[in-house]
Amino acid sequence: SSHLDAGLSGNRHRGGEPEDLDAAAMVRFSREASNPTKSCKAMGADLRVHYKNTYETARAIKGMTLAVARKYLQDVCEKKRCVPFRKYVGTCGRTAQAKEFKLTQGRWPIKSAKVLLGLLKNAESNAEFKNLDTENLKIWHIAVHEAQQGRRRTYRAHGRIGPYCSCPCHVEMILQEEAEPVEAAKEEVKPKRFTKKQMAMRRLKIGGDK
Repeated sequence: SSHLDAGLSGNRHRGGEPEDLDAAAMVRFSREASNPTKSCKAMGADLRVHYKNTYETARAIKGMTLAVARKYLQDVCEKKRCVPFRKYVGTCGRTAQAKEFKLTQGRWPIKSAKVLLGLLKNAESNAEFKNLDTENLKIWHIAVHEAQQGRRRTYRAHGRIGPYCSCPCHVEMILQEEAEPVEAAKEEVKPKRFTKKQMAMRRLKIGGDK
């Protein structure tokens, strides 16, 4: 119990005065947009949602457009569609809704879905501030990282104390306008040139015995 008390006392700085952290380090993303002028960002730190559920939910919406992702997450909250679980599948139940993704296991992490909906709304506001076309935005990058665990205690039999930890996470996303398809320039077809031997072979194939 002495080790647990030390861990609990060492985590009390969260409720007290904020630590002096570098502001630039707090907003650093794991990767940068390929076209910064046509992209917008959103980030959430120390979110009180489970890391594993949020990881799978974020993985499901990666590559979707803003409108499609918002509609999908709303359907997850209403349990009309599920979030497929691909990595953290331990003790995860099966559902017929996972057939949409050619899988068998899925869940409905409503709390994670609502947090991601809030981040999408934040990213949309940032896009409007930069005068981007919100209807053409696509989730180009989204990442979920484990945050520092919140430590509490639970009381066990015979007067013992056990750890009771939460698993929060950090979420970052970059939305980018889809590039408009450009038609390739038509190349001029150059006339084929043949050697004397090739010309003789072609004449032989066309003329036969003549």
